[in-house]
Amino acid sequence: MSKETNKPSKLFSLSSLAPSRGSRKTRKRLGRGIGSGYGKTAGRGHKGQKSRSGAKIPAWFEGGAMPTYRRVPKVGFTSIQKITGKNQYNIINLADLDRLFNDGETVDTASLQSKGYGTNAKNQAGIKVLGTGEISKKLTVKVNAISASAQKKIEAAGGSVEIAKAIKASQPAKA
Repeated sequence: MSKETNKPSKLFSLSSLAPSRGSRKTRKRLGRGIGSGYGKTAGRGHKGQKSRSGAKIPAWFEGGAMPTYRRVPKVGFTSIQKITGKNQYNIINLADLDRLFNDGETVDTASLQSKGYGTNAKNQAGIKVLGTGEISKKLTVKVNAISASAQKKIEAAGGSVEIAKAIKASQPAKA
């Protein structure tokens, strides 16, 4: 409003209000000729379920294939160890042994469990030492399995390795 007269100024009035450029998107007008880009098939493509009117396809629909929730077994569980008959070991690395144990100590299942390593799981065949990391302490290692590189590193540090018999995996289930 100008001060001289109580009339609205020509620069600013209700009729000149408009949203800022780019803040409002114009709606897509379908079926308005081939020049519009949305004529004839109106952006739906040719044929198929999605081109038809009233096509509502739920998010879990898999194109008519047997749905995942029907393919997955619902009852029971068989461990891989039972199926394959392979031993599953609790793994520990040399770097962990170097950190957990002092020079001259014995590493076995009981000492590892007292330090918080290893489990009493039925399907475990025992403990296996892998050669990741370095070892600087002289340790006596009594485990169920050990990698060749880990054994070399332990013996190079002045330690010794005893391999206990691995706990047998249960026999594969008969059909």
